[in-house]
Amino acid sequence: MTIPPHPSGDSSHKTTEDTSQNGKSPALTAKNQAEQHLSTLPLPRLTNTQNYELPKTSKQSASLIILTAIAILILGLTIDNFWLGMSGALVALLVSFQEIWPTLRRWLNDFLPSSQRSQVIAFFGIIIAIASLLKFLGFYRSVSNWLAQAKWDEFGSWAEWIGAVGQIMIAIVTAYIAWRQYVISKDLTIQQNLITQQQTIDAYFQGISELALDDEGLLEDWPQERVFCEGRTAAILSSVDANGKAKVLRFLSQSRLLTPLKRDNHLGRPMLDGQGGYQEDRISGVRVIDLNVMLAGVNLSGTDLRWTELSSANMVRTNLSYCDLAHANLTCSILYEANLVGADIKGAKLFYGSVETASPLSRTHLPDYRTGAYTGAVVEGVDFTGVLRLSEQQRYYCCAWCGEESRNTIPGGCEGITNQLGR
Repeated sequence: MTIPPHPSGDSSHKTTEDTSQNGKSPALTAKNQAEQHLSTLPLPRLTNTQNYELPKTSKQSASLIILTAIAILILGLTIDNFWLGMSGALVALLVSFQEIWPTLRRWLNDFLPSSQRSQVIAFFGIIIAIASLLKFLGFYRSVSNWLAQAKWDEFGSWAEWIGAVGQIMIAIVTAYIAWRQYVISKDLTIQQNLITQQQTIDAYFQGISELALDDEGLLEDWPQERVFCEGRTAAILSSVDANGKAKVLRFLSQSRLLTPLKRDNHLGRPMLDGQGGYQEDRISGVRVIDLNVMLAGVNLSGTDLRWTELSSANMVRTNLSYCDLAHANLTCSILYEANLVGADIKGAKLFYGSVETASPLSRTHLPDYRTGAYTGAVVEGVDFTGVLRLSEQQRYYCCAWCGEESRNTIPGGCEGITNQLGR
């Protein structure tokens, strides 16, 4: 039996073979070809001119709508038509607000940040809340009843009352402006005084340097030059505030002008120590500037006096409260009835030698820097309340030589420490 050939012949076999090779049906293949053809077509794009024309056209349309609404509003007012005028007014209001809102929002963001915006809203909230509370509490009703019962002929007209209140408000505003001018003027005066003081201190530094140094930069202080230096120092310390005094003391201390220096036996010049400095001589050395009583009774409260040379200084009743006296040299100084409340005296040197043999400065005995006898600071009557970072040796010395009244102010107490002062 003969099988008739398929009408499609080889093409059917070929199609079947292609389908089996690609794994896709003929319909799916045609669809993919159509999609590829569409993907090759150019896509329409808006040019910059078209993008620019869109908002411009929108703004022109809004302007046209606003003008039309205004024209309708004017027409309604002219013919006295309520609905026509109301329609024009509402349309003009809404469209105008829509156009101006972005600008208003930018202005609010620039000139009224969110934090300040909250404060403004809170301010209005307070006013509205107080007004509402007064309403609910019947305050306005009471005021209205009082106004209804008042005899205004006896009090004058409302205009006089309003005028009086206005004058009072003007007086209050004037007083406030005058007070603000006084505060601003005071602040400016303080700033100007600080600038002038700093210029004065700089001039003092320059003058002292020129007096004490020779042309080669070496220390050369003849007796008369030392007298001039002490005179300038006394003058500057009496004319500046507490911070200015502290600056002067730090400058003199770091310059070693307050340190007793060893002198030669011929011209009295300071002797070098071979290490780039001058030899220190606590026993018979001479200071370029001797503070003497320059710091007695002055106010140095809250100043920075770290690493300052205050040995042998007379600081009777000096206010050193809340000062930073860390590593300051207070040996042989007179701190009688000084105020050390809250002062930081970490590492401050109060005596030489051992704490068991150290004793305060004496008028009749010379200091012994080996044992510490008569090298200590006179601390009788000092107020040690709240002193910071007081070491055990410092506490022992102060308890032994400050007197019975001051012992009660020393942090940590003085239990077990003998009162060497005897009073």
